[in-house]
Amino acid sequence: MFDKILIANRGEIACRVIRTCKRLGIKTVAVYSEADADALHVREADEAVLIGPPPSAQSYLLIDKIIEACKQTGAQAVHPGYGFLSEKEAFQKALAAEGIKFIGPDARAIYAMGDKIESKKLAQKAGVSTVPGYLAAIPNAEEAVKIAQKIGYPVMIKASAGGGGKGMRIAYNDVEAHEGFGSATNEAKASFADDRVFIEKYVEEPRHIEIQLIADGHGNCIYLWERECSIQRRHQKVIEEAPSPFLDAKTRKAMGEQAVALAKAVKYKSAGTVEFIVDKHRKFYFLEMNTRLQVEHPVTELITGVDLVELMIRVAAGEKLPFQQKDVKLEGWAVEARVYAEDPFRNFLPSTGRLVKYREPQPGPDVRVDTGVFEGGEISMFYDPMIAKLCSYGPTRNAAIDRMRRALDEFYVRGVSHNVPFLAALMAHPRFVAGNLTTNFIAEEFKGGFTAEHLPPGDPAMLAAIAAVVDRIHGHRAGSPQSERVVMLNRAPIAVSVSGGGLEYVIETEGRHIVIETGWLPGEPLVRAKVDQHDIVVQVDALGSGWRLVHEGGQADVLVLTPRQAELYALMPVKAAPDTSKFLLSPMPGLLASVAVSEGQEVKAGEALAVVEAMKMENVLRATRDGTVKTLHAKAGDSLRVDQKIIEFA
Repeated sequence: MFDKILIANRGEIACRVIRTCKRLGIKTVAVYSEADADALHVREADEAVLIGPPPSAQSYLLIDKIIEACKQTGAQAVHPGYGFLSEKEAFQKALAAEGIKFIGPDARAIYAMGDKIESKKLAQKAGVSTVPGYLAAIPNAEEAVKIAQKIGYPVMIKASAGGGGKGMRIAYNDVEAHEGFGSATNEAKASFADDRVFIEKYVEEPRHIEIQLIADGHGNCIYLWERECSIQRRHQKVIEEAPSPFLDAKTRKAMGEQAVALAKAVKYKSAGTVEFIVDKHRKFYFLEMNTRLQVEHPVTELITGVDLVELMIRVAAGEKLPFQQKDVKLEGWAVEARVYAEDPFRNFLPSTGRLVKYREPQPGPDVRVDTGVFEGGEISMFYDPMIAKLCSYGPTRNAAIDRMRRALDEFYVRGVSHNVPFLAALMAHPRFVAGNLTTNFIAEEFKGGFTAEHLPPGDPAMLAAIAAVVDRIHGHRAGSPQSERVVMLNRAPIAVSVSGGGLEYVIETEGRHIVIETGWLPGEPLVRAKVDQHDIVVQVDALGSGWRLVHEGGQADVLVLTPRQAELYALMPVKAAPDTSKFLLSPMPGLLASVAVSEGQEVKAGEALAVVEAMKMENVLRATRDGTVKTLHAKAGDSLRVDQKIIEFA
């Protein structure tokens, strides 16, 4: 076994690897860029080495810097996590040349399976079901259109070296194929320094289901069941769960055995994942193999009881797997939600800044939080905006979903925008609860984007009752408790009568008798309460003379008034928001990559106006209506802040 391991990564995955190493008594070395000097993974490691400036191309992607850090600290092995160098054949070879163990597969397997084109050819040879497509690199957009026509629309244009949803476009016609080729190659070049793309048939109504593998260097390869990853947005996974609510035992076994056959064909060792697309008839097709640990590995760990990072380390150290296929258990259900610093109400654009307040749900056997941030830390513009991976576990799928919903209520984040409201809406969606999933779920169920209208208060009277209790507790401390109140819930009046005190309150409202038990004290961000014997959590923030309550992803601004105050409040005018309809504003901080229009030009609704680059992703900003460009307020190459003016219309 190793004495010291260097983690060639950052954020939550670096912290997750450190956690297992500590349990095994292995010392850890963190590497960090200048932007990550105060990061959590740096704090938690035994040693840390600065490797360069903030851009990953000048730090985390520099192989020589990682090797230098290994030599400097005496690290015997490197765990690459995911992303960055985890699937770079050259990295594994460079480490091997220096006598440093790579905690992952060997270079041959990385090359064979890491390239989407070559991996599909190998899969076909190994007898694995594959999607029809054109597997050679495509030279230009015109050729892409011809190939797409031959395969038949819709098609998927994908970066050969891609991953994480980058360099992928769906095309339903010639125009989209031509445009998608350009966007996919640009993103692929920026993200992977490899602009090759290929085209394959796009399977409609698909599910994305993947098989987790673990293999050792002694010829043993085992599959650890499947994960359902169909809830995706722009091909980026949002919710994952294990097992899949769709597979039957026969299909599960067939997929597992094909995945193992593919891994054995390249003498694979370490953890890896074979991804399949599955149609409504449970017919499955090979997508790709990820020769690394997956972001969503915790759900597999929760249902099997294994530690995949530990197994990777032991395999790299030359040990045999400690179990056989027949020993792999499948107990209960696990769900993972990816919590990102992004604004779901602004088309999920990244949000950067400081985590002014940050409190995670209390971890336990039914809740797991993997994170790389802390209160007061910063979400940097240079890296993936993930805040945490929130996992829930239960004996059944419904139990795991219910626990996730409560955990999301307990996740308190302030200072940056985040997608918890969207995750809460997904968890409560009847179609999700029913398990009727496809990779088109979000596009179909949230047409036109995500808005506050998707999160109406499920029980306004209950929220009004909570607000009345919060006010009563506050009032007692101020020495002026009164029983008759009008709660203005998003300006809608709800009359309540409050009695009781201490730890139990009774609220009469709209013909209901609501009993609330809580030990909440002013200043605490979470109201934990029993409402008619049901456990709930409501987030509460002081807001001027009132409060903002957040529950099940939705928020309500409340004022608790006397009846006379409510009469006067109803007469007060509502302040109108400023009119920004004549401006194209930057929806995120980023770089203005290009401007497609000029002053005086007429534009049509849907026409591309500008491209803003952030987090290595190109975001095309389009006209929402017909108009004429009056003034360009920014030019290509400018750095933009949120809501900065780019274009003004006449």
